[in-house]
Amino acid sequence: MLVGYSSSSEEESEEAAATAQTKSCSPKCPEEDDGEDGSPARKKPKTEEQVPKASRLPLPGCLLAMFPEDLDSQTEDPALHGGRIRSFKHERGNWATYVYLPYHPEEEFRDLLEELLSVARAHSVVLQPQEEFHLSVSQTVVLRHHWIQPFTQSLRAGLVHCKRFVCSAGRLRVYCNAEKTRTFLAMEVCTGHAQLLDLVQAVDRTMTEFRLDTFYKDPSFHVSLAWCVGDVTGQMEGCIQELQGLVDDHEEGPFLLCLNCVELRCRTGNKTFCFPLEP
Repeated sequence: MLVGYSSSSEEESEEAAATAQTKSCSPKCPEEDDGEDGSPARKKPKTEEQVPKASRLPLPGCLLAMFPEDLDSQTEDPALHGGRIRSFKHERGNWATYVYLPYHPEEEFRDLLEELLSVARAHSVVLQPQEEFHLSVSQTVVLRHHWIQPFTQSLRAGLVHCKRFVCSAGRLRVYCNAEKTRTFLAMEVCTGHAQLLDLVQAVDRTMTEFRLDTFYKDPSFHVSLAWCVGDVTGQMEGCIQELQGLVDDHEEGPFLLCLNCVELRCRTGNKTFCFPLEP
């Protein structure tokens, strides 16, 4: 089934924490001009001619820190991220954050995914497999660095009574993010929906506390399998039934993706926090 649903977190790339520069930079010596008393002028050193380009030393960190926008612009280059475009501009001190349940795939899942990607390619849809697999229970939001500790403390307190459970997914669906910059092939959850809604309620309480966006009102819980740049939902119409056939006619019966939900995770920038659920 094709839906124009906004994927919650897969389109976001991870942020790296900025490292403080501690070394100071020595001041340059001023160039000397001709003396007013008629003495010959000292020749200026021809640094550019004496030092070959290949052997130049890198600029000190303190000089690079004077132009942070030049460094940050590299993180905005889609070519460095497989063509992916950020949903919001990266700013120093802002951390992309989302809450999710991890999925650890088995060999059977990986074999099926290869078949799905092969059929999609035959229909001129080239999908990239996810680097990791998870089920989101929050939207991607932006946290200031000094909010991280109280935010995660609030999450931990809100999840203290949430129990472990198992959920499964088996129906393929296509999602496109709100900006229409990425399309995802995913498996939608078919069991465990009520328990997932309980987790969302707990996470939403923390989001509300920090005045951040809560999750979707009528969420379509799913695990994204693969993605491509742009909105290709129309192209996927020609092969979604064939793809679903691969899932339904699997070697040992219809394939079910099963998540053993024993812990919730929160990723913020390059940090991951784990919250074990009650047995």
